Amino acid sequence: MKSLSGSMSDEGGQRRQRTIRGEVRFSGKALQTGQTVNVACKPAEPGTGIVFKRTDLTDSPVLRLDDAVFSKAHARRSTIGTGVREIQTIEHFLAALWALEIDNILVEVDGAELPALDGSSIGFFRPLKDTGSIPQPFPRRVIKIMETERVEENGCSLTVSPDDAFSLSYLIEYDCASIGREDFEITPDQDLFEKEIAPARTFCLKTEAEALLQAGLGQGATLENTLVLDDDGPVGTTLRFPNEPVRHKILDLIGDFYMLGRPVIGRVRAEKSGHRLNAEMIRKIHEKYVKE
Repeated sequence: MKSLSGSMSDEGGQRRQRTIRGEVRFSGKALQTGQTVNVACKPAEPGTGIVFKRTDLTDSPVLRLDDAVFSKAHARRSTIGTGVREIQTIEHFLAALWALEIDNILVEVDGAELPALDGSSIGFFRPLKDTGSIPQPFPRRVIKIMETERVEENGCSLTVSPDDAFSLSYLIEYDCASIGREDFEITPDQDLFEKEIAPARTFCLKTEAEALLQAGLGQGATLENTLVLDDDGPVGTTLRFPNEPVRHKILDLIGDFYMLGRPVIGRVRAEKSGHRLNAEMIRKIHEKYVKE
């Protein structure tokens, strides 16, 4: 198992809420729907939280992460909202917000899914980092895990245990020679996230690709934003890391946990987990630590 460690803290140990310094925009095709989507990220007042606004709908519905608007409606991506009032594939963007410690932000989206960009988090992270963030006069709201929580299904599991930092480990196992069994552990900070996790792209097996398209998924997938893997390795591209698939799973897990709208302090261990099981754990933590 490869293990990497960093740290995240403010001066004097006092962690304050932050928002972005100015507006940041993203545009591109959505991975699952294939639609062209535009996103405008704007600063928000202290205590606002992470708020998404669907500007393409007549009533411009607002979805706030603290309201636990988690959805089970779609496989293979994380979704908030219900019915037409939803936003899909938010995990790569949320992972970037987590790494930059952004607590308050308004995200205006003119479609049902965030753009894929290159299939990783780096295209969200770098523009947000370049714009910068500012501290705000409110303390950060955090979730400190006090006792072990576990969810499992069909040989897959996700466990969160008490600890003094946010650390993650992930085991994946695929019947594909170019992936096989991969195990990776990290205690991420902003620098480690940018270098070791953010560039890792979403992936699927070549044997899955046709079935996914027939199921209406991956309409915006290309070899530029998705690793398509067979026994010999990636099709039409090269790996950014020898173990890029498990690093992307870590990326997804960071983003999924930030769907809580606040950082978690605890040790996370995933074994062949995915968005469905991640969402079950998130609901469990929200019910126990966030819901009033």
